[in-house]
Parts: sequence; structure tokens; C-alpha cells
Amino acid sequence: MSDLQRLLRLASDVVTPEELARRLDEAGRAGRRLRVKFGIDPTFTQVHVGHAVPIRVLRLFQELGHLPVLIIGDATARLGDPTGRNEQRPPLSAEEVEHNAATYLDQIGRILDLSAGACEVRRNSEWFGAMDFFDGLRLAAHATVARLLERDDFQQRQDRRLPIHLHELMYPLMQGWDSVMVRADVELGGNDQLFNLHMGRQLQEREGQPPQVCFTTPLLLGTDGRKMSKTYGNHLPLTAPPDEAFGKVMSLADDAMADWFRLLTPLEPEEVEAVLAGHPRAAKARLAREIVAWLHDAEAAAAAEAEFDRRFRDRQLPSEVPELSLPGGERPLPALLKEAGLTASTSEARRLIAQGGVRIDGRAAADPNETVVLGAEAVLVQVGKRRVARLRGS
Repeated sequence: MSDLQRLLRLASDVVTPEELARRLDEAGRAGRRLRVKFGIDPTFTQVHVGHAVPIRVLRLFQELGHLPVLIIGDATARLGDPTGRNEQRPPLSAEEVEHNAATYLDQIGRILDLSAGACEVRRNSEWFGAMDFFDGLRLAAHATVARLLERDDFQQRQDRRLPIHLHELMYPLMQGWDSVMVRADVELGGNDQLFNLHMGRQLQEREGQPPQVCFTTPLLLGTDGRKMSKTYGNHLPLTAPPDEAFGKVMSLADDAMADWFRLLTPLEPEEVEAVLAGHPRAAKARLAREIVAWLHDAEAAAAAEAEFDRRFRDRQLPSEVPELSLPGGERPLPALLKEAGLTASTSEARRLIAQGGVRIDGRAAADPNETVVLGAEAVLVQVGKRRVARLRGS
């Protein structure tokens, strides 16, 4: 498989494949490294495997001898969410952004070689922090409102008569200006970012630079079949412990496995096809082993699989059940589950109880109004397949 084929296998859209092939060839003959840009806004503290898809492509470019240009969007992160879900991604303070940026670099370093010379790490506050109000107006003059409103999410909000704030229209321009400032040859992003990547091409041309190649990757679906998101709780963090990571992958829908194999493992297409032709559970276990070995190591993957089989296939409890001491006495079961950290809220607890997902000392708890008395003797509480604790009164 050629270098170009290895890259295109991981692509959703490339503008254009012919231009990418030409630049790879010219760079190879000239002994020059392409500058391959990827930007990420440090809006949370965790990077998940969905984010890792374009980062893995960036790593592949790195292995092929090119220079990754990783942009930490500490300026764009402070703008908030440009997709209309402001309650999910509110504007952040400079202190919050800086804290998140440090965690992002630590996690991305698990995939990408961030050492000096191997990667260029930039923060877009370098240039946006030096701009004044009139510089911002000059940047805004590079695009029309009509053009910016062509972005899919803006169109959808117009159709639903939802507000679009003026500052949100600046986001594509800011991302595009990043490409100008680092003189990107190629920009990577999820396939929901294609509009913004095109904006980079437009701004580069206006500044007299060769327009970058736009390279988007598929959006990885989460464990529940929706777009992977920390908000939905269907994500797999890069920092997930081996047992958690293995269990998350095993809960994946069967029809999502092909993309996870293609985008997150080094297996060749023929091997993936052979694995998927077998029993779905065996295929999913292979996928889980590959993911855990990537995030940790092969030994951790084998141990996680043995623990998963012991708990779920053989119906045994985990080898180590945490024990918590809480104030003794009688209290409603939903409140107890939340207090113990076994559910995020009492409403989630009540829903899981009603669905038969909670067990007390081995019996199913069917009544959301049930109360539990905590005393000196521990009570074994299980929530779903992976959350279990022994609770006793203090």
C-alpha cells in the first residue's frame, strides 16, 4: 500500500486527492517536510478516542517524515461553542483554558511525538492575543455574512429560527487565520469541519500563500451509536483504565466495529475483514484488546479481557470491589446511589431502578421508592454491568 493509499484509507473528504498526491511527491523530491496542521480547542480536560482519529492521521504524516503543526486553540476555546450548543461548551476563562491545555498535551503525547523538531506546538493566542479591535474588523472583512451562513449548523439554526450570535460567525475566520499564520500545507479535521478548512484555503489565497489541502476524517460514533461526545457519556477517554476501556468497547454496537477497527487500529483491511466475518463477540473482543493495548499495553489488554470474562461471561463480581463508608441510617435508594457515586443523579438512579439495572445483595431492586438501611454489615450494590460497591454505615 502506497503512502497516499495509507492516508486516504483514513479520510472522509480530501480537497483534493490529486493535490495531496502532488504535494507529497514534490516534498519527497525536494527533501522538504509538509506542514500538516491540526487544531484542537482545550474545552474539557479529557481527550477521547474520537479526537484521536485525526491525531492518528497526524501521527501517520509524522511517520512519513512530515511536520505536524499542533495548534492548541486557547483563543478559540474562549469564544465558546460555535455550533449552537452553548450549554455544552460555554466560554471559558483563561485559567480554565490553560489548565485544560496542559492535560490535552499530556494526553495527545500518548499518540504523537511532541518533542522539539518532531512536532511544532503552537497556541493561537500568539497571534489573536496581539490583535486589536481594528485587526479583528480587518479579518472579518475577508468573508461575507452570506458565505458564513452557508455553514451547515448555521443553516439548521436559521431553519429552526434559533439565534446566531455575531461572535460565532468569527469562529471559521479564526480557524482559517490559524492556517495563514502557520503556513499550513495540509489541515486535518473531522468531517464536520470541512467548511472551516475551506475558509483556511480562502484566507491563504488572499494572503498570497498556496491554499492548503483539506483532509477530513470520519466522525467516530460513540458506544450508543450517536456522535461521540462527553456530554452524551458515550465516549472512551484516552486516559480510561484498562478495565473501563475494555468494557466500553464491548458495549459498542456491532455495526460500528468496522469504523473503529479502521480508524483506531493498525490492522490491515484484509485482516479486519476476516475478523468481522467471524462471531461478533469474538470480533468485539479482538477490537477491545487492540484498543486497550494501544492505550496501555498488551499485558493490560489481556488482564482486562480476563477480568471482563470473569465478571460478565462467568457472572462473577470484580476481583476488587470498592468499599465505602457513608453516614448510617435509612435513606431512599436513589439518593444512596448518587451519594455513593454509582449514578450521576437521583433521576438517573430512579430510571435505572425502574429498568431493572440495580441489584442489592444480588436481588433486583424494582421499586424506585425503596429505602436502604446502612449499618455495620456491608450492603453489596450493583448498578449496570460495571459499577459495584460495598456500602456500610459509619
